[in-house]
Amino acid sequence: MARLDSVGMWDLHAGLPEQVEHATTLAAGIDELPAHDEIENVVVMGMGGSGIAGDLVREVAGPFMPVPVVVHKGYAIPNFIGEGTLVFAVSCSGNTEETIDAATNAMLQGAHVVALSSGGELAELARGWSMPHIALPPIPMPRAGIGAVGIPPLLVLERVGLFPGATSWIEAAVHQLKVRRDELLEGGVARTVAEAVAGTVPIFYGGGGLGAAAAYRWKCQVNENVKAPAFANVSPELCHNEICGWGASAPVDRSIFSVVNLRTEFEHPQLAKRFAFVDDLLRSSVHGVHEVVAQGDGSLAQLLDLVLVGDFVSLHLAELAGVDPGPIEVLDRLKEELAQSS
Repeated sequence: MARLDSVGMWDLHAGLPEQVEHATTLAAGIDELPAHDEIENVVVMGMGGSGIAGDLVREVAGPFMPVPVVVHKGYAIPNFIGEGTLVFAVSCSGNTEETIDAATNAMLQGAHVVALSSGGELAELARGWSMPHIALPPIPMPRAGIGAVGIPPLLVLERVGLFPGATSWIEAAVHQLKVRRDELLEGGVARTVAEAVAGTVPIFYGGGGLGAAAAYRWKCQVNENVKAPAFANVSPELCHNEICGWGASAPVDRSIFSVVNLRTEFEHPQLAKRFAFVDDLLRSSVHGVHEVVAQGDGSLAQLLDLVLVGDFVSLHLAELAGVDPGPIEVLDRLKEELAQSS
């Protein structure tokens, strides 16, 4: 039977390994980058499927960098942005109004801005300000472009000496993605998880920074591909608040929820105890508790491994629900209304 997939989301998500490989060439011709000693902080700007680039850079490169990485998703920019800031302004379409507004203000405050887009107003802004621009390939849906938007900033950071070894990390990620894709094309863990949580509201719990980025990604993919509600949180923070909401006195039917834990080998050792406690707390009340463990050599490989599994989980859920994963009519309608009111 032919799948309900008008935009080709299955092929787009399955092409992530090759997308990551190709992304290594996108920043090759970029020049006019600041020197290592000129950079005091790094800010990654973007929204939605473009904004995931910031989460990736912060969690993969951030722990090894001598300067802080800040992810900015919105309009007004932090006041600290200035001449010592390296900004990545990311918009697949090049027309994301929040990112254009933020990038413009960053330039006015003297920041070094590198723009990433497939064209649009952001590309025009880059030409007008003579700032570096990384031309992204056309991406029908930004949520299928994490490799294109997330890899070039890592290589730029490598070139300026802030993230040495990025190239080898990317190579390890490509290898793992190809291995995982072969499994997922046969169904694998993604099909198993989708069948287990279908018909429920999934909640994705990540461990530490990498797990948090993966959990948020899974939530967004269910929102957009399945057109269904989903939620995400991170341990240990959820152990200080959210678990109280699962108490016996709460007037909520817990059986409508399924929990999926997303684990990596880069978690703090104490997180294993916290996951075990929360699992015991929830197992008798929610529809089910499940776990996906990342594979791969290095944090980038493990994050993208979880991303690819989550992408396929969302596609299987869409198929089980009889939903076309591509169109996002409500977002298109919002953009139209915003354009009319501006």
